[in-house]
This record gives sequence, structure tokens and C-alpha cells, in this order.
Amino acid sequence: MQTAPDGAAVSARELTGAEDARFASHVAAVTAAFGDPTRRDIFLRVRSSPGMTATEVAAAFSLHPNVARHHLERLVAGGYLRVETERRPQGAGRPAKRFFPVAGDAAVEFLTRRDDLLVTLLGKALDLLGPEVAELMAAEVGESYGRSLASAMGPGEGQRSVRNAMRVIADTLTAHGFAAHAEDQGGGTAVVAEQCPFGTAAASHPVLCAVDRGMVKGLLAGLCGEEPAPVVLSSRARGDDTCAALA
Repeated sequence: MQTAPDGAAVSARELTGAEDARFASHVAAVTAAFGDPTRRDIFLRVRSSPGMTATEVAAAFSLHPNVARHHLERLVAGGYLRVETERRPQGAGRPAKRFFPVAGDAAVEFLTRRDDLLVTLLGKALDLLGPEVAELMAAEVGESYGRSLASAMGPGEGQRSVRNAMRVIADTLTAHGFAAHAEDQGGGTAVVAEQCPFGTAAASHPVLCAVDRGMVKGLLAGLCGEEPAPVVLSSRARGDDTCAALA
């Protein structure tokens, strides 16, 4: 048996289960991005020839430009590629988007481990802030981060529908450890998370779930415009059946 910082006993089996869950989440992220062999080949091509455009990728793989763009966007949403917009002289047509691998080659660094000491420190800080202030802070941090992620997915591309954006958001959250998928529910679309990157910390501090809501809100704002659909969050840590964000 090991002892958690709050004095609660944690069995070796529970620790192994948490590690397995994080491993499964990372594998899900990599599979979502690289499960398609064409997408794997595109990633390798861009990694060896940084700065390619969707048109160049399409020509290299004999694909329709829209198909090439779809694969590239999935890789960007997963955090494996980034986009830069090439400035052109005024009146020279739409600016070209060039794709680059992210620093650190995230495709092979998916087995990173959570720093338990930092999570313990975060939990203590949340206790000192109190639930209302802590939840507000968590939501603001999540929204800001979500907006920054959206800004890297295709600047100046125009607004997406909420339904399409939620599918991109599911890929993005999966790349951040949530093992998420999108599904239509009633008149909206939900992003359902099977894993939580915060581990047991979310169960002890449910205010952390506000980070998820903030990320979805920020991503929607970046992908759909400044007035996205409202986000309704459910959370197992708060007693709900699933962890999901509905928009």
C-alpha cells in the first residue's frame, strides 16, 4: 500500500489502473491521428519537408485538395502539426497556409507521465482559493488555452459549423489525454470523454472540470466565431453518468 498526500491509502492496483488509463488515453490520441495510413504518410512527408501547403500535399499523394486538407487539419487538431499563414502582396489571392511539425515531435512523445507533486500542489492551491474562485480561474485558464489551440488550426479560415467544430474539438481533447469522441445528441453535438488527464485529482477537486468546459468554449469561439453555442458540461466527478460537453 502507498499513502496519498491527504493520508488516504492507495493500493498498488489502483495506481496501476490509473497508469493504464493514462496510457490508454495517449494511445487513443495517437490512434486518432495516425490510424489512417495516408495520414501517417502525410505527417512523415511534412516532417521531412516543413512548410508544405495542402495543394502540395494533395499533389504528392494524388489526393483531392479537400481530402489532403482534412488529413492536415486532423493532424493540427491533434497537436502534431502547426499552421502558418504566408503573407502575399495585396490582391494576389488568398494567403497560403503552410504546415510544420510541432517542436519536440509529439508523435513519439506520447508516454509522458503526470507529475504527481505538481498535481498535489494544484489541489492545495484550489483548497486555499475556495470553490467559487477556483472554478472561475479553471474556466478562464481553459478558455484561454482553447482559444490559443484554435488559433493554430487555420488562421483566417472562416467559421465552422458547431457540429464540425465539435468533431475537431474531440480530436483536440483526445490529444490532451481525454480519449474523447463526438456524437450527436438531440439538437446538439456532444464531446464525450472516456478518460481524464487530471486522474484522481478531479475526483477530489471537481472544480478542475471547469477547465474542460473552458477549453471547449475557447475552441468553439476560435473555430465558430466570438458567439458560439453555450456549453453544457456533465462530469462524473460531480455525480453525472458521463464526462461530456454539449453544444
